[in-house]
Amino acid sequence: MHEPAAAAAPPAAPAPYNAPLPVGSCGKRAGGWWGVLTLVVTEAGLFGYLLFSYFYLQSQSAAPWPPEGMPKLGLAGVNTAVLLSSSVFVWLAERAVRAGRRPRAVAALAVALVLGVAFALVQLHEWRDHPYGPTAHLYGSLYFTITGFRLAHVVAGLAVLALLAGWTAAGFFDRERRVALSVGALYWHFVDFVWLFIFTALYVTPYWLRRPG
Repeated sequence: MHEPAAAAAPPAAPAPYNAPLPVGSCGKRAGGWWGVLTLVVTEAGLFGYLLFSYFYLQSQSAAPWPPEGMPKLGLAGVNTAVLLSSSVFVWLAERAVRAGRRPRAVAALAVALVLGVAFALVQLHEWRDHPYGPTAHLYGSLYFTITGFRLAHVVAGLAVLALLAGWTAAGFFDRERRVALSVGALYWHFVDFVWLFIFTALYVTPYWLRRPG
């Protein structure tokens, strides 16, 4: 007689999988995304109040607006195109990170940073080129207040872009963990979007609302 075969040993239990600890927030529902969104909403209100004050005080002023003549559209228009181009490169950087192309993302952020710095320098040149200061008259006060707040936001955005470029170069972001890049891009796009309203108010509407004579 044949002895019964020994029962096969049960398969070994798989080793438990220990997922690595996260090194960054995931997804657009992260706290940082909501925080920056709240900041954007509040800052949009600030610029809305400033532009409302600009148009209200212009409607109440009997003096020529602007007092020193019509604003120069050429340089401001080119500067606007430079700023909007920076947003395109930030968007390209986000796409590159999602595609796993880190060097391309770093290059796109570097170009966006250079374009943002160029915009700020041109804005400072325009300030110096004006024949009036913030205390010369009502228009000067409004002009320098609005563009000054706007330039402060640009400087903050440039610091954010520099930080994001450094983190991207260090490999901090990947396809899954890139929320800091997304919220930084959201802030920069907001800064650029606000400029469209400021450019229209300060540089374009004086031609539309020019009083005859």
